[in-house]
This record gives sequence, C-alpha cells and structure tokens, in this order.
Amino acid sequence: MTINSGKTMHDDDIATIMRAMGHPVRLNILRILAKQERGECCCADVTDELTLAQSTVSQHIKVLLDAGLIERKPRGTRNCYIVQHDRLAALGAAYSGMIAGFSPAPSKLEAEPA
Repeated sequence: MTINSGKTMHDDDIATIMRAMGHPVRLNILRILAKQERGECCCADVTDELTLAQSTVSQHIKVLLDAGLIERKPRGTRNCYIVQHDRLAALGAAYSGMIAGFSPAPSKLEAEPA
C-alpha cells in the first residue's frame, strides 16, 4: 500500500489512516509507542502492556505501518517502532479542514444584506 508522503493529505490517505485508527487496540498501541521515553518500542514491549498474543499485536502493528502512522527501526534481531508524529499532525490539519468543509454554506438570505 502506498501512502501519499507529501505534506497535503488526500481523501484516500485520510480514509486509510482513519481505518487504521478505527480499532481500540491500535489506538492503545499508538499511545504506548508515543509515551516511550526513548521514542521507540519493540513488539514484545507492546505485547507485555496489552496482554494480547504477540501475533495479534504484530497484525495490528502491520496495519499501523501500512497507514504510515509508525515506522519500523531494525535493532539487531528485533524490530522497534516509532510513532510518525508528523503524519499525525498532518492528519489533524487535514481532518480539521475536512470537518470545516462539511459546514453548511450560509443561505443567500443570510449572506446578502437586505
């Protein structure tokens, strides 16, 4: 899956990220990764905090990776993960702009002076 890497997010990027964030376990994984002092965390560390099977956590991490919300950093025989804060910030900006675009336009009677 290819995610737009530019600063402007397209609707398909927003939808992909929203789907990835649409599961409580994935939101918890993002929180766990975001609170790490060293800025990264291995799958085993996440598994320990969530009390889920490692294979389940790995599946959720893959969804977050595919959405571009986290990045994999090889550390010897382990993979560690780091939150892509710039991606989340771009999502926040795009999301607020998208929501503003859903506001109803003022009616002609309200827009024109009498």
